[in-house]
Amino acid sequence: EKLDMSTYPVESIRNFSIIAHVDHGKSTLADRLLEITGTISKTDRNKQVLDKLQVERERGITVKAQSASLFYNHEGINYLLNLIDTPGHVDFSYEVSRSLSACQGVILVVDANEGIQAQTVANFYLAFEAQLSIIPVINKIDLKNADPERVEKQIEKLFDIPTDECIRISAKQGTNVEKVLQKVIEKIPPPQCNTADPLKALVFDSTFDHYRGVVANIALFGGEIAKGHKIVSAHTKKRYEVNEVGILTPDEQPTHKLYAGQVGYLIAGMKEVAEAQIGDTLFLYKQPVEPLPGFKSAKPMVFAGMYPIDQTEYNNLKSALERLTLNDSSVTVHRDSSLALGAGWRLGFLGLLHMEVFNQRLEQEYNMSVILTAPTVPYKAVLSSAKLIKEYGKDQITIINPAQFPDKLSVSEYLEPTVLGTIVTPHEYIGKIITLCQDRRAVQTDMLYIDENRVMLKYLFPLNEIVVDFYDALKSLSSGYASFDYEDAGYQSADLIKMDILLNGNPVEELATIIHKDKAHAAGKLLCERLKETIPRQLFEIAIQAAIGKKIIARETLKAYRKNVVAKCYGGDITRRMKLLKRQAESKRLMRKIGNVEVPRDAFIRVLKREPDK
Repeated sequence: EKLDMSTYPVESIRNFSIIAHVDHGKSTLADRLLEITGTISKTDRNKQVLDKLQVERERGITVKAQSASLFYNHEGINYLLNLIDTPGHVDFSYEVSRSLSACQGVILVVDANEGIQAQTVANFYLAFEAQLSIIPVINKIDLKNADPERVEKQIEKLFDIPTDECIRISAKQGTNVEKVLQKVIEKIPPPQCNTADPLKALVFDSTFDHYRGVVANIALFGGEIAKGHKIVSAHTKKRYEVNEVGILTPDEQPTHKLYAGQVGYLIAGMKEVAEAQIGDTLFLYKQPVEPLPGFKSAKPMVFAGMYPIDQTEYNNLKSALERLTLNDSSVTVHRDSSLALGAGWRLGFLGLLHMEVFNQRLEQEYNMSVILTAPTVPYKAVLSSAKLIKEYGKDQITIINPAQFPDKLSVSEYLEPTVLGTIVTPHEYIGKIITLCQDRRAVQTDMLYIDENRVMLKYLFPLNEIVVDFYDALKSLSSGYASFDYEDAGYQSADLIKMDILLNGNPVEELATIIHKDKAHAAGKLLCERLKETIPRQLFEIAIQAAIGKKIIARETLKAYRKNVVAKCYGGDITRRMKLLKRQAESKRLMRKIGNVEVPRDAFIRVLKREPDK
């Protein structure tokens, strides 16, 4: 039975998102809202209904923003509420900002036990800048340590929202959740659009279905759309015929038409992955409209190489990557090849968790196992030599691969990416956290007491210092209480150098890295030690060295296999033994001169791969 959506005029539509810090109960609140409006039946099995991916279920986190349409009767009028549940981790803030573009208001959930945390602040400002109405909700009041009064004061101090506007709820038990729906209807304005206008639809998410092609999630900003309509994409200028439209109640529910102000899905026989660009505008054929501003593309913060374990898998991996990047549009993909690992890609992610989740989804949804190299960040160099400027056509170049690192003589300065980090922590951990930040070359810019026992610290960090293990270190120092969030803060000049690894004096190109001068010794030593464990012993001695230019900064020696040449001597003169040992030492020296050290591929993989325990 197809639904008739014309009974919901623009005035009775509300589009809203739920935003919060990690684990403050966004998905649980979404479950209760779905139950109250009768969208899903009430059972004990409703736990995070909107978290559909296997990764989300296993890790207990939200990775993709999911939308659902709810029908609710308030004071005799039927309302259509479009809810979008968003992720809370800093790595997925791109999902949040995209979801907000399809909304007119947000529910800001704060945990009554934890209070305001770093991501709460970041998400609040995203909504505030988009000029959305904000409904503060204090969740988990059923916990015995809950302190809603303290949290209300924090909200008033940081966000200037009066305490009487906060709704205290328990999403788990369903206390007061009905009140949230009423507040949504009263406070959030209906979308500003008209059904009489020509069709204008924004694609804010898309997935790939093996049988039906691309399924696009759309928000209508004008007009109406139905099966059989001819539509055009503003981005690719291609024409399609609509096969099906409908709403998501989390599951797809086909409808006759979709009207202005509504949010739903559309299937129009898009076969190619690249056709449904997120942020694209769709309009009717021969009725062009001014395209919507779309989204500013996500800025990748962490780069990692991805290579198939076996080169014959290259094409399968390529199609899997294309389909997954359609669903997760914040990943950037560039072709790359490595001397050691063969052809592959250099992928840009928004953070480390993003990279792990992406890798896990490749394995689970597409059965692809890959080699991921250690994460790096993009550096820049300001060129001073006229010859190089002419060659590149500009005086600033971005360096992602250490092989392209220009020589110091032809560069006036090197630049590294920085981020502005916000740390919210209980005040007893301040000392440890400040020490940690100083070890990571961070500069403090601000310090503010939110209330008597919580502090907000702001630091300017070099990105490469926080990219691998900063978050883990912060969590373990503060017994898991501190929260961390960061935003891009441009580039600043830094003392960068290229560190080479030499085996018996010959540089190994695949193992070169770009690193800050102060950190070179420690990193060089670690890399040499790891190589010593992985390179198989030879019949001659191998010197493993880390070098900056001509200067050696670390060395490990891999001893040679030797035959016991004096085994046949029993007694006799010492000169006889010395003669045999001397001859052996000479032949080893000769071997070392002409011997070639072949580093096996699995040794490269073990050294280049991310170390989960490091």
